[in-house]
Formats: sequence, structure tokens, C-alpha cells
Amino acid sequence: MCGRFSLFSSFEDIIQAFDVEKMINEDEYTKTYNIAPTQNIISIINDGHMNRMGYLSWGLIPNWSKDPKIRTKMINARSETVDEKPSFRESFKRRRCLIPMDSFFEWQQTSSSKQPFRIKMKNDQLFAVAGLWDTWSSSTGERVNSCTMLTTSPNELMSSLHHRMPVILPQNEYETWLNPREQNTQVLRSLLVPYPASDMEAYAVSTSVNSVKNNEQSLIQKLI
Repeated sequence: MCGRFSLFSSFEDIIQAFDVEKMINEDEYTKTYNIAPTQNIISIINDGHMNRMGYLSWGLIPNWSKDPKIRTKMINARSETVDEKPSFRESFKRRRCLIPMDSFFEWQQTSSSKQPFRIKMKNDQLFAVAGLWDTWSSSTGERVNSCTMLTTSPNELMSSLHHRMPVILPQNEYETWLNPREQNTQVLRSLLVPYPASDMEAYAVSTSVNSVKNNEQSLIQKLI
């Protein structure tokens, strides 16, 4: 599972990392240290011609759904069955996205509580998680563009923290994942594997991250 993450890279770095040609205005972007489900999150899609950066609501609402509240159960999608589940099948074929982040958080169960950990790249590089998106319309004409993050089995680093981890894609696979014309299930599923643990690190952080009300740089600092 992936239920919290951070994105505080510069606007320019995001554009360069994902070869974005069409984007939101820079003043619409806010650095965030504690992003939670149902919030609007920076995402990258390809419209068949170019990469576009904008906001999607975290928690997928399938276009056929009658109840938008389903989104709270759709923040993650299991990569092993993503091409079979009705909620994700069509999006997996042609509505894929990248979700940029600097790190994500996971909670390790201790004897008495849960200790939050921050997981990031050793070189502090911005990275992307594989996602799916969809557009839902209400009977009154309201439109919601939403997304979910794909998860997979944990690598060696993550296995001590949780039984799942987000699907982190290497940069050389961004183009394949975003390309709406790529619909070969075998090709797409081959990308949904655990990211190498040797490139990642994890460390304990303050339990202040438990509250979505907290959103300060101190949340990503290592506990002494």
C-alpha cells in the first residue's frame, strides 16, 4: 500500500524529469510534505501527442460508478490483477499516468504502536510511481479526474516495513507507460515489478506525519 507521500522538488525539475510540454501555471504548484488520499496530486499523462502535467484527485472513481465515495477504496491498485478488475481494466489499457514524488511513507508495526518511515532514493532524485486515471461525471454534470497508484510485492528494503510497495518506474520506461497507443498487456505488466532496493533507503520519522493537518519540512527529517 501507498497512503502518504511528499513532493517538494522545484517546478522546473518536474517539467524536465518528465519531458512535460503542457503544464499548469507555476503558481498553481505547491510543495507538499504530507500528501494524503482524496487530495489533488500532480500527475503526468500523455494525450497521444505530448506529456501534460496537471492535478488528479487521488482515489480513482471509475467512469461507470454511481457513487463517487468509492474513491476512498481506490487509492491503490494491485498490479497482479490490474488488467482483470473492472474498476481498473480500461484505464490500464489506455489511461495510464505517472505520479511524481520525492518520497513516500510507510508504517512499521512495533510491539506497542506503528512507527512511520520515510522511503526515498539514496541520491534524493525525484521518481515516479505508475498510476491509472479516469474521468467521472455526475448526473448534474460535475466532472472529476481521478487516479490510483499501482502496488507490487516489496523489495528487500520494503519487506521489513510492509507486504506491498508502490510500483516505481525507471526513467527509461516513462515513455512506454504513458503511451496510450501501447496496449500490449505483456509489455505493460513487465514494467510492474519491485524497484531495486539497492537504490533506495528508509529511515524513521516523527509520528507528526500521522496527521494530515501537518505539512512541514520537519516531517521528512530523520529521527535521531
